[in-house]
Amino acid sequence: MSLRNRLASAGVAAVLAALLLASVVLYPALSVNLNERRDAELVSAANQAPEVVKGFKQKSALAEQNGEGPDEVVIPTKPVSVGSTTLQFVQPPVAEGPTDGFVDVSDVDVQVAEGAHPAYFHDADWGDAHYRIYTTQLTDSRGALVRTYVPTAVVHSTLRQLAVLLVGITAGGCLLVAVTGRLAAGRVLRPVRRLTETVEHVTATQDLTARLHADGRDEIARLTRSFAAMMAALEESVGAQRRLVADASHELRTPLTSLTTNLELLGEGPGLTDPQAPALLDEARAQAAELTSLVNDLVDLGRYGGVRTHTEDTRLDLLARRALDRAAARSPRLRFAAELAPCMVHADPDAVERAIGNLVDNAVKWSPENGQITISTTADGTVSVCDQGPGIPAADLPFVFDRFYRSPAARSLPGSGLGLAIVRQIAETHGGGVTAEPLPQGVRLRLRLPPVSLAAEQLDGPTAPQAG
Repeated sequence: MSLRNRLASAGVAAVLAALLLASVVLYPALSVNLNERRDAELVSAANQAPEVVKGFKQKSALAEQNGEGPDEVVIPTKPVSVGSTTLQFVQPPVAEGPTDGFVDVSDVDVQVAEGAHPAYFHDADWGDAHYRIYTTQLTDSRGALVRTYVPTAVVHSTLRQLAVLLVGITAGGCLLVAVTGRLAAGRVLRPVRRLTETVEHVTATQDLTARLHADGRDEIARLTRSFAAMMAALEESVGAQRRLVADASHELRTPLTSLTTNLELLGEGPGLTDPQAPALLDEARAQAAELTSLVNDLVDLGRYGGVRTHTEDTRLDLLARRALDRAAARSPRLRFAAELAPCMVHADPDAVERAIGNLVDNAVKWSPENGQITISTTADGTVSVCDQGPGIPAADLPFVFDRFYRSPAARSLPGSGLGLAIVRQIAETHGGGVTAEPLPQGVRLRLRLPPVSLAAEQLDGPTAPQAG
């Protein structure tokens, strides 16, 4: 999981924990509060029972006719609604058993009516509903009983609505935090992402000129500035090293050229009479040529190890064709074959052609008389060179592209040990790579470069007839 997602997840987890904690505290507290308010309403309704009873009056016909005589209080026999609460009156004598329109009278209810038990709350089922009931003695009417009750579904419905609301708030809050947290984390981590992209770019291309600028004063800005300073120091160090190699190589070219010229003049002059002189001159020329090749390789190593200064869309198959044609002209003792599929890469054409030429030269060096060298390209940006030489021991395969590495079998052959190292350096500078694979007879060396799309109009021209 990315750091951005981990930060967003941490924010969601924190908000979820806070909302769950709030829900755990709020839900029971509200439940207790609603139940207490409901019980208080039941008690209040019971206290209003005497006033309800006084409303029911019955006068004798004479008293009603004459308008005289006191009112006769009559206790209602049916349940009476007072707001959201219902009252039930039980006339004396109160006896245990069924009543008109509500739950049965219990033994405790009888004791309450007689004053032997205090008023109390309890729950009971009636019909399809569940009720909260408050039972007390009717004030000013000894022996009578009043019961106030309300369906518990009212409180339960409120609590259910609260639960749904809490779940919705929790889910919505987590979703909101996830979205905003991810956006905020992306904004905060944007400098880190740019720094990572720069490091990956430098790793892939060895472009030490890449820089990042940070204006802030936080830790990420400090890290960015430190990285930029490190890159500047590294660029200066690598540049100094390359300049040293290039300067030394160029300085060596002049005496080598002079030495080679003097050897040629010495060989053409009449002053050498020793019979061993021609052989010594040939050996000196060969050593001078090998030293010149080493110096040239050092120059190329410094040249192609830097940042690419010129890149363009280049036909990889045509570069391979030119390298093969040059090798075929120099090595008539060998057979050459080409399997060149059209492929376009964005690269330094001189550098890539040099890399392919080094692969072919390596195959020429190891191929036996009349051996075949096959060069092929594929649309995915791969150049392969196969030879029919003795192959490479498995122990040497990981090192064939290292600088100055020469296997024991190669030490008797001419070469500097830098040709394949230059190939790898060019490949890595272009964001590609190299591999070496053993064959039943010989070895296959591959150069891989990132391909680009090849338009139809770019396919004009020869691609791959075989060369012999």
